[in-house]
Amino acid sequence: MQTINIGLTDTQRQGVIDLLNNDLADSYLLLVKTKKFHWDVVGPQFMTLHKLWQAHYEALTINVDVIAERIRTLGGYPVGTMEGFLKICSLKEDAGKIPTATGMVSHLLADHEQVVRNLREHIEKCSNKFKDDGTADFLTGLMEQHEQISWMLRSFVEGEAIASNGAKPEPSKKTVGV
Repeated sequence: MQTINIGLTDTQRQGVIDLLNNDLADSYLLLVKTKKFHWDVVGPQFMTLHKLWQAHYEALTINVDVIAERIRTLGGYPVGTMEGFLKICSLKEDAGKIPTATGMVSHLLADHEQVVRNLREHIEKCSNKFKDDGTADFLTGLMEQHEQISWMLRSFVEGEAIASNGAKPEPSKKTVGV
């Protein structure tokens, strides 16, 4: 292989590659979990969640590919096996469990929020420790996607009434015996 001369040392590049492989593992497991819930969801929210999760797993599929390509761009090789992903993943598989529809949303919300926290840490390390602002910027874009998905999932779980002006309405006061 020809020497890579992009302004980063081998140590800096390897540090970033390791972080990216962790992000790849989390993204792949989250993709698998999202697809599984897409297949298994039942109940009154079926169509809404089925369509929402299809959009999410399609975005995650793209992210998996671009993360792997970023690793290759830096001269590394992406982890590419489930065994490898599960060894370095920060998320949990939850195999054999099929929660309720709202439980599925809560599980995915927790995973997306974990990914956001991980990406914040990786952005800081890429920029400050490894001096790779390009990858920090790349990860920032991924983080923003996960933040938006988290907001959507959180909104589904909260499901409370909001007035047209954005305020939460006062709970109705019921009087007894009137």
